[in-house]
Amino acid sequence: MRRRNFIAFLGGAAAAWPLAARAQQSAMPVIGFLIVRARATSGHLVTAFQQGLRETGYVEGHNVAIEYRFAEGHPDRLPALAAGLIESKVAAMAVGPLADLAAKAATTTIPIVFMTGVDPVKTGLVASLNRPGGNLTGTTMLAPDLEAKRIGLLHELVPGATTISVLIPAGVSTRAFVEQEVQTAGRNIGVAVRIVAVDSERDFDAAFANIARERTGALMVAASSYFNDFRERLAALAVQHRLPAIFEIREFVEAGGLMSYAPRVTDAYHQVGVYVGRILNGEKPANLPVVLPSRFEFLINLKTAKALHLEIPPMLLARADEVIE
Repeated sequence: MRRRNFIAFLGGAAAAWPLAARAQQSAMPVIGFLIVRARATSGHLVTAFQQGLRETGYVEGHNVAIEYRFAEGHPDRLPALAAGLIESKVAAMAVGPLADLAAKAATTTIPIVFMTGVDPVKTGLVASLNRPGGNLTGTTMLAPDLEAKRIGLLHELVPGATTISVLIPAGVSTRAFVEQEVQTAGRNIGVAVRIVAVDSERDFDAAFANIARERTGALMVAASSYFNDFRERLAALAVQHRLPAIFEIREFVEAGGLMSYAPRVTDAYHQVGVYVGRILNGEKPANLPVVLPSRFEFLINLKTAKALHLEIPPMLLARADEVIE
């Protein structure tokens, strides 16, 4: 009798083991999503990321879970947020600018897919663009002469300007690169370039007042994820001080900025989603090449031009991919 009970126990256990295994296998993978921007201004980026995931077979809440972390414009919070995601045992991480370095410092094993605005080789994120190596890959918004092209567009807009100011965060890792690019661009067209560095948003008012006092002919707001959360304020300050300005991405123009020229940031986050899905499907980040931008867009806000009493040259207007009226 005891033998029969033992056999029945074994039979029951054997039946239970596959169920337990299936339950374990069916557990949803969890992805960590970490960016420096505020949650309130990141909805379009999250949507683009989710679309990329869907194209590789993953739908949030159906077969994948996503843990979202937003640093709300405070880069110093990123290391702790990255560490928290790792403690949650995420299967992969999707990260934006500045968060990429925090995530890399936090783990050498969890796959990380980044969107960065700088050269990922120079910053040490990957060994090379074609074969990243390690646990990171992703996409970059960086393209040759991008800052120089923005300076050139400003010069076409205001050909009589003898000085162009460039607003840049003082502590950004790309500062030296940006300064070199814009100074070279200025020399090539015979325009003086003046760098104006700000430590935080508290410096914005004084910086713009100083730029206006110096009678700068035009302004370029340097590409920086830090500036993204203040785009409405920066656009308004440029209009307030009568400064023709060019910004990085379309969101600035939609917020009232005059012009922007850049790859589409939503394309980049879409690609991050695609790569995360491919990694969940078994591919290795080390073998996925870093994706470079292939589509650029030039936007002009005619309403802002009118507020600045500025006539947009017809040739410049004709080159715009989108005109906001």
